[in-house]
Amino acid sequence: MSDSTAQFEKAGHAPGFIAALDQSGGSTPKALLLYGIAEDAYAGEAEMFAKVHAMRARIITNDAFTGDSILAAILFEHTMDGIIGGKPSARYLWEDKRIIPILKVDKGLADEAGGVQLMNPNPGLDALLDRALEHGIFGTKMRSMIKRADAGGIAAVVEQQFEIGQAILARGLTPIIEPEVDIHSPQKAEAEAILQAQLIAHLDALGDGKKVMLKLTLPDTADLYRDCAAHPNCLRMAALSGGYSRAEACARLAENRGMVASFSRALTEGLSVSQTDAEFTATLRDSIDAIAAASAT
Repeated sequence: MSDSTAQFEKAGHAPGFIAALDQSGGSTPKALLLYGIAEDAYAGEAEMFAKVHAMRARIITNDAFTGDSILAAILFEHTMDGIIGGKPSARYLWEDKRIIPILKVDKGLADEAGGVQLMNPNPGLDALLDRALEHGIFGTKMRSMIKRADAGGIAAVVEQQFEIGQAILARGLTPIIEPEVDIHSPQKAEAEAILQAQLIAHLDALGDGKKVMLKLTLPDTADLYRDCAAHPNCLRMAALSGGYSRAEACARLAENRGMVASFSRALTEGLSVSQTDAEFTATLRDSIDAIAAASAT
């Protein structure tokens, strides 16, 4: 079985969850602060990315972080370009851990309009996809944001996601479609209902044999997206933690069948640069075990 076939089968059918390790420039300082590294501990972007790469490498190379519980890891571009365990990061993930490498490819969010934030223009996407293929990346992830239950805005978000997703599919990569609904939105449940209908319509129109993955905010209505997960054009459906604590995110996830975790902050909650290796491993293992259990529904 080829690597691509093995990764496709694992992504679609194996138990476990997706680790989101893809904080980009804007969110990296907060991720480092939660890890115990203040902004005065580094000077400039290069030092900041070196610090966060060391944090990610510590997680990825840890004995608790294995393909037994983790299906895939979403990487930021700088992480893909870096070295982990003496190898390019994506190769190390698959060859040493049997964890599928996925790349964040969006360039952040545009200003809010119509109750949503579309993705910024991405003129360098083709070149980035070329590099992803060279690194052995399996799929991509791109995020939009929904803040209000505006039908036109939500339709625009989903249309943009699937339009770019089709281009990514054409390159032989599997896109993760991520139209996040803000957990603080006063219209969260209403926005999710509109989003669900849009997702089904676009999955229906995707075409036979074309499969995408979905990454969605944990919904207020349990099992709201179950039809999306069961759709023949959906390879896997994942949930983002969106700012919920790990305990709340896991409790909500357990109520949604066919949905596995793709957590970032909830995964790394409690990890600290000052922990001993034994403390770090114990904290990470507890987190992975809890998230994997919640994903097994």
